[in-house]
Amino acid sequence: MKLEPIVVSLLDTDLYKFNMDQVIFHKHTDLCGEYHFKCRNSDVVFTKEMFDEINAQIDHLCTLRFKKEELDYLRSIRFIKNDYVEFLRLWYPIREYVTTSLSDSGELTVVVKGPLFSAMQFEIFLLEIINEVYFRFQYDYAVLRASAEEKLEQKIRDFNSGRYTFSFAEFGCRRRLSREWEDVVVRRLAQETKNCVGTSNVYLAMKYHLTPIGTYAHEFVQMYQGIDSIPLAYTNHYAMRDWYNEYDGDNGTALTDTITTDLFLLDFNRSMVNNYTGVRHDSGDPYEWGEKLIRHYEKYGVDPKSKLLLFSDGLDFDRAQALYDCFKDRTKVSFGIGTFCSNDTCEQALNIVIKLQYVNDRPVAKLSDTPGKAMCPDESYLEYLKNSVAFRLNRER
Repeated sequence: MKLEPIVVSLLDTDLYKFNMDQVIFHKHTDLCGEYHFKCRNSDVVFTKEMFDEINAQIDHLCTLRFKKEELDYLRSIRFIKNDYVEFLRLWYPIREYVTTSLSDSGELTVVVKGPLFSAMQFEIFLLEIINEVYFRFQYDYAVLRASAEEKLEQKIRDFNSGRYTFSFAEFGCRRRLSREWEDVVVRRLAQETKNCVGTSNVYLAMKYHLTPIGTYAHEFVQMYQGIDSIPLAYTNHYAMRDWYNEYDGDNGTALTDTITTDLFLLDFNRSMVNNYTGVRHDSGDPYEWGEKLIRHYEKYGVDPKSKLLLFSDGLDFDRAQALYDCFKDRTKVSFGIGTFCSNDTCEQALNIVIKLQYVNDRPVAKLSDTPGKAMCPDESYLEYLKNSVAFRLNRER
């Protein structure tokens, strides 16, 4: 089976890729990054036919270039700067940065290695390719699509009946069923409900005149672990400082859990509390996290109602509604909902990730508030990072 191109635009990615890349372009062009693919589902087998199609799709991806109208759209986003857009006029994905292999048992390996400003851009494109290839080859796509349509109809009815009352953004491109299905989902949720406030997918935001939504990901904080002059337990401080300097307080939702929320809060001081419009949750108990952040704002005399709590950790609409009901009267609340929007079918979705593992040949890692999410090939480094975090928490908290 030969598929049509899965990625047809270099805008078909999350906004935060451009946000992070702009900071790297202005401040850290000397960094080299290495990313590794992982499928967290058990018993998932990739066939030789899937592998060949994935490689063909990567080959096609690397023929793409930004079009004038796409660059003009990026330039229209208020915090994207003209010199970075001009850089993107010259940039394109380089095939030699991506290597793939398939084991006899069907385990897929994908590694991206190159200048960080270029290597980081592959993540979403590769996940889109791998996910769509798997579901089209493994299952009857028509059956999956029919079940997804039925579930989407029910979601729209539930919003319009008042069962769901919260606002959210669609965050689903990395694990979508297919490119064409995410297009349908975003269009219908935006046009047929009043609750969808935007999408992380820049191409679909441009196509449907929606707000592109996103700030930064764990990899942005992780990359500072690869800079010799920065102590490991202070990477949040340097990441937030560079982000604020780049955006002057615009585009300001901080991600708390790269090396635990408790450590993040040591650097989320009065200045940063005032500089950032809100915070994003992506691991750990969301209720405990929300209460902890509200207390933190109150400690600095800041009204939590003036700040945003953005929840984005594996949400469905029922969980989002429960969180909204809990926090709506005490703070601003919104949600980023991914797989449950773009790949909710009769089959289990893949839990696939591509994570930054090395910067300048030094290991880096994420220590989220959910220990099982840690992904690091160097156990001794991971232990060293944990000890560095624990030492600072014990000393300063």
